[in-house]
Formats: sequence, structure tokens, C-alpha cells
Amino acid sequence: MAEWSTRPGRPADLAPIRTLLGNTCDGEAVPSSGILADAIDRNLVRVAECDGEVTGCIVAEMPSPRHVRLTVVAVRADMRRRGMAARLLTEMMRQIPRNTDEPPLVSAVAHAEQPAATCLLLAAGFIGTRVLHTGDSDGAPLIHYQYKLRVEYIDPDARHLVAASAREQLAESLAPTDHAVTALVMLGGEPAFEIARFERDDPATLQSGEAAAGIAFSGSILAAVTFLLGFAFASTRFPDDVRLLLIGATFSTVLSLIIYASASGELARIRSNSFGRIMKWGNVLSEYGGVLPFVISLPVTYAQVSGDRWATMVLAVALAVAIGWYERSEFSIAYRFRRSPTEIVLMTLTALSPVAGAVLVATTTTSWPWTAVLAATLACRTWLYLFHRGSEEGVAERRRWQIRG
Repeated sequence: MAEWSTRPGRPADLAPIRTLLGNTCDGEAVPSSGILADAIDRNLVRVAECDGEVTGCIVAEMPSPRHVRLTVVAVRADMRRRGMAARLLTEMMRQIPRNTDEPPLVSAVAHAEQPAATCLLLAAGFIGTRVLHTGDSDGAPLIHYQYKLRVEYIDPDARHLVAASAREQLAESLAPTDHAVTALVMLGGEPAFEIARFERDDPATLQSGEAAAGIAFSGSILAAVTFLLGFAFASTRFPDDVRLLLIGATFSTVLSLIIYASASGELARIRSNSFGRIMKWGNVLSEYGGVLPFVISLPVTYAQVSGDRWATMVLAVALAVAIGWYERSEFSIAYRFRRSPTEIVLMTLTALSPVAGAVLVATTTTSWPWTAVLAATLACRTWLYLFHRGSEEGVAERRRWQIRG
């Protein structure tokens, strides 16, 4: 079996792509040369090649920064059933440019009686949301598919099957906004769509609960940090640099509380859709400005209270392991973004900070360099997630709908 590979489309691929589309698609489905050239310039074309020849391609259009429409997916007849179309579609979803913090909506249109295209889209995380009426009463109806950007649940008791040839029933089943095509099956020897009903949550209630939870959490952290700060000022042996670290943690936690309150006000006014962006600020400042400095400074506090070096080191190692596990778990903010080598170094420095601080304090060594490195590390991570990283990753690998048990 010949080896094949995929890559982004280049201007030199324009003629081979036109030839491929002419041999594999209906004339109406072939984009014009101008549309193809524009798609290549905008990084919206991906090709598969074998022995230097273009054997497959996927083309998309971006009519607006918030919407991408898949125009065509084509594979040469002798190269089909090798996973080429699925790979092209998966890589295109990663290649689509993002001009805003929120990923654009990705949609596609396929005839109801095209099982191969339907299976390809459904396997990639798309759902069919509505029937498009084109005015052609003789042709198969078109179904609009869109890629699920968020995880939602479907009601296991609210699913039914509709034959692909039952056009009126299909249009009626997809008329409600909470119904969608989630699977293609065989029923009586012919293709049939599984129509499922998605559970609809009240966004205002969910956001209100999220804001309240953020305020309660930051309030608890603020109480713990201020208690530790009070102990730091009461002790004459407590390092001044660690006192400054706790003061910074107090300020950051108070700031996160103000931001959470601002999110609640934004939710009450409902004048814009900036709730998620505001909550992101509160979450990042709360974790990297309040929680982590508080946890990392605990071995220092224990060393001042007990004077036991071995117990201090055991506590520091335990906290370092716990922080390392948390950083790699799905509960951390870092898990939601793609990890670069720089970020991995910053995560390692954060996890090792309790041990380094405990060693310096237990041996009465100057701890200013450690505090400076820790503060710089947390500041860099705060900047990374607030300004450098746009939208969250990681969740993209999860299935976009799940059956509620």
C-alpha cells in the first residue's frame, strides 16, 4: 500500500486540486479558481499527496471571523477507505485560523442521502441541526451540520430514528431547536438518522452559580492568607520576603473577588457576552496570585512554628508532589491550554518551589532569590494565560455530546 501524507495547501496546488475536484465531484460542487486561491491564501486548504500527486483535499471558506464553512472534501477513488478524508478533516479543524478569543463556528452542508459524507461529519464531532430548503423538490434535502464547541448532554429517552428518504418527517424532527442528528444507522436495509433531543440548561442560572462559587472560594482563600499573614507579622523570625509574597497573595485574591463581583454585575445587566472573559481573569488571579503562593508558603510557616527540619522537608515534598499532580490533572487551569516547553519549565519551577523554600528557611539561608524566582514564575504564568493564550484547548479532545445516564 502506497504511503501518503498531508500538508497545508500551497498556490502550486491550485491546478492539481481543480483536476481532483473535477474528477470526483459534481460540477456544481467544484469551487471556482478564485475561491480556491483565496482559501489557500487564508490557510483554509489542506491536501493529501501520494508519490508527489495530490490525492485528496479539503477546502473551507471563512465568510466572517466567527464562521467557517467547509466547502468540499474530496479523495481520489483509488485512495478511499484509508482514513484520508477523516484525517484531512481532523487536521483542518486544528488549522482553522482564529481571529478572536472564541473559536469560530465550523459548519458544513451535506445531502441527506449521502451516507459517506454524513458519517464523516458525525465521526468528527458535527451534528445535523436543521434541514435547508433549496427549492428543489426533486433533489435530496440538504442538512446543515455544525461542529460542537461545547459539551452538552442528550436525553437518553428522547431519541428516534428517521429514514433518510423520509424528507417531510426529517424536516419535522429537526424543526425544534433542541433536536439534532447525532448518528447514522441502517434501518430496514436503508440509512436512517438518529434524532436526539439535547437538554437545555439555563445559561443565566449556570453563570450565576459559577460567579457565586468563585466569590465563595476566593473569600475562603483570602481568610486563610490573611490569617497566615497575621502570623507572619507576629513572628520575629519570619522572612521579610515571604511576608511580601503573602501581601501580594492578599492583594491578588482581593482583586479576584472584585472581578468575580464584576462578573455578577455583568450577568445582572446582560449588556454584553463578556462573562466568560471576566471569569477567566478571576480564576487565573485566584489560582496563581492567591492559592499557589499560600500553599507554597506553608512549609515556611511550619518551619517557624515547629523548628523541626525533617518534618518541614517531609511537608514540603508532600506539597510539591501534590502541586505537581494538580498541575497535570484536568482540574487545573494549565490543563485547559496546550503546553509549550516554556510552560512546562514554569510548571516544574512552581511544583519544586515548596522544597526549595523549605530548604532555604530550614538552613537559615537567604531566601530572597527563591521568592523572586517564585514571584516571577507565577507572574509569567498569569501573563501567559491572560494575554498570550486565547481560547482553551484540551476540551477539544472530548466528545461534544454525551448521553445523560
